[in-house]
Amino acid sequence: MGSSCFSRGNKKLVKVIQDYLKEHKLEDEVILKGTHCMGHCDKGPVMQIDEEKIFHITDTNLIDILSNKLLNEDVK
Repeated sequence: MGSSCFSRGNKKLVKVIQDYLKEHKLEDEVILKGTHCMGHCDKGPVMQIDEEKIFHITDTNLIDILSNKLLNEDVK
C-alpha cells in the first residue's frame, strides 16, 4: 500500500485478490492485509505470501501467482 506500489496499480490488484479469495472460498483461510513500503520500490508492486516476497505483480501474472501459491496449482 506504499505510494510507489499504489501508483503502479495496487488498488486494482487488491480488488483482484479479494475477488480471487471469495471465488475460491479462501476468505476464512487467508489473511489479506496491506502494509506500507517493503523496501523494494524498484520491484513493485510487491506482495508477500508467508515469508516469500513476490515482485513485479501485475494484473497479468497475479491470478497465476495466487493459484500457484494458495492452491498449489502449477498454471502455465
